[in-house]
Amino acid sequence: MLTILHFADAHIDIAGHGRHDPLTGLPLRVLDFLNALDRIVDTAIDERVDLVLFAGDAYKDRTPSPTYQREWGRRIIRLAQAGIPTLLLIGNHDLSPATGRANALQEFDTLQVPHIHVLSQPAFLGPAELENLPLQVLAIPWISRSGLMAALEMSASQPEKVLAEIEERLSQLIQNWLEAADPQLPTILTAHASVEGAQYGSERSVMLGSDMLLPGSLVRDARLDYVALGHIHKSQNLNENGYPPVVYPGSIERVDFGEAQDEKSFVIAHIQRGKTVFERRLLPGRRFIDRSVSLTSPENVLEQMQKALPPLADLADAVVRLAIDYPREYDPYLDEPALRKYAESAFEFHLVRRPQMQTRLRLPGDVLVSSLTASELLDKYWEVIKTSEQDRAALQKLAEDIISTSVST
Repeated sequence: MLTILHFADAHIDIAGHGRHDPLTGLPLRVLDFLNALDRIVDTAIDERVDLVLFAGDAYKDRTPSPTYQREWGRRIIRLAQAGIPTLLLIGNHDLSPATGRANALQEFDTLQVPHIHVLSQPAFLGPAELENLPLQVLAIPWISRSGLMAALEMSASQPEKVLAEIEERLSQLIQNWLEAADPQLPTILTAHASVEGAQYGSERSVMLGSDMLLPGSLVRDARLDYVALGHIHKSQNLNENGYPPVVYPGSIERVDFGEAQDEKSFVIAHIQRGKTVFERRLLPGRRFIDRSVSLTSPENVLEQMQKALPPLADLADAVVRLAIDYPREYDPYLDEPALRKYAESAFEFHLVRRPQMQTRLRLPGDVLVSSLTASELLDKYWEVIKTSEQDRAALQKLAEDIISTSVST
């Protein structure tokens, strides 16, 4: 039986903003992602896994800064030094759309780092390519739509046809590999792709371009013993009551409020022909708290907002967002400094104001808009936006002076 560690969607630099750590100079949110990556690498080394499989998307985009490349490299080189074979699958955020451009993980391939294998093209890996592990891996990295279009001489005006062609060719390729595979050895399929039936999280906001879609029947083929997926940030097994396990481990840290309720994890899988089992290992991650409130009275506005938040102890070190719906005339009662003072123990506090105002004013049935003067229309506008009587009178007088001056000239 072989033990593999499967993780994906690290995106270590996607939150490169906010407060910085004085010792490392790195954004504190980036350290959250790196701490999760440290835990993953520590587990691989401490538990002496046979293989680490990263299913794509190391960074937020294809051109990471040298600083973040250094931090990723420091962790991956520890796996190399421990002698653990490691497969790095190229994801859509790792791949340049331009033909011939290097991918974001190219340096491990270029420098031929021992035990680190970068998979930028579809590949069938047997024991000879896996450092003599009794295992077969079918690898499908992200396929560049532009590259395939150029190879097939297809028009950019036919995106649906291009995606259909990708899916058809990949399906046929995987079927051919499965037919050629040794039935005595366990077989893993790893892909950075969307699969039919998967539940999406907030990663829709960070994906680039259209998805290629693998058929559910393809990844649930009984000749497979484990399917290690990446690309979708929500942890899930797409074959709960069947075999093989078809697993998205999810991203290693919460990216935004769309993932506030998601548990973050990586996977330890015990691979055996026809008998694979796996377990999720939870990553603590930074807590995200997303709340909203509709103000119902201009009295005790601060208290209404505070009650919408969890107890102060729960706010500590969390990323917090409070969305407020309220009539526009309540604006003077919103004491934002006091609210921020109340939530100062939070790691970050985001206040979202959603003022509501009447957008239409009904005129009497016998009154037409065209019958009103400019001054009368302006007076109706002040009414619609709930301007105070004092400001309304002053603004109306100023407008009438401007109008009369304009007319006289």
